[in-house]
Amino acid sequence: MVSCNRYRCLTAFAVLAAFAMRAPTSFTQVPTEPAGQPATSPTQSLASKAAFQVEPTGEEAGDAMMAHQRYQAAIEAYKKDPRPSAGALNQMGIAYQMMFNLHDAAKCYQASLRLAPRNASVLNNLGTVFDSLKQFGAGERMYRKAVKLDPKSAVIEKNLGTNLLAQHHYKKGWEAYQAALAIDPQIFQKSVSPRVDNPASVQDRGAMNFYMAKGCVRAGQNDCAIEYLRMALNEGFTNPKKIAADGEFASLRGIPAFETLLAEQRNP
Repeated sequence: MVSCNRYRCLTAFAVLAAFAMRAPTSFTQVPTEPAGQPATSPTQSLASKAAFQVEPTGEEAGDAMMAHQRYQAAIEAYKKDPRPSAGALNQMGIAYQMMFNLHDAAKCYQASLRLAPRNASVLNNLGTVFDSLKQFGAGERMYRKAVKLDPKSAVIEKNLGTNLLAQHHYKKGWEAYQAALAIDPQIFQKSVSPRVDNPASVQDRGAMNFYMAKGCVRAGQNDCAIEYLRMALNEGFTNPKKIAADGEFASLRGIPAFETLLAEQRNP
């Protein structure tokens, strides 16, 4: 990300509604293609079915609707299958969550896990629902289970970090963010839908903005880091003196926008 405005930098969590600010979270979808097979888009699948005049399954129709962000139509399509697969239930949960229906989203994720209890993607998605409901302990348990099953997922590590920051476990949250960056240095500039609700507490928002700034510096995204620092300062989590003394931000020294930010805060 070359330039960072308030919304392009942010990701997180999603309708996730978890808490995080515009950060982290992030759904993951369950692959439906067999291993080793080329990916087929929902529309291609439907076209293939139409060529032979075969009615698409509810899951195929639902996937096509999801591709066009027609979430309610997708849900109705998935429900046509008498026994939806784990993947279809996960997709249905995402559709509900995109429409801010957290109750039904959680029910779908839990049903998916009953069919495939070791699916890290679904555990992650259920964790985002708990975060949205401010049930951070339950969300943390989901992320930790997911990390054990998929230790190479930057999204899950990032979501775990945001969850820990919301619980004021700042050191552990920053460690999770660093783990996410080690897997994918660009994780903080990627936008993942849906979005996360802002934390209820200004202090929580400030903390997450501050550590997101550190993550951006680690990834070499200086403009993004400066914008996050501005928000952390405005929310009262830190001050110019602490930022100037923090070695993590040494690479920002001399950048006009950074120096201007600190000067503005020193002389409001």
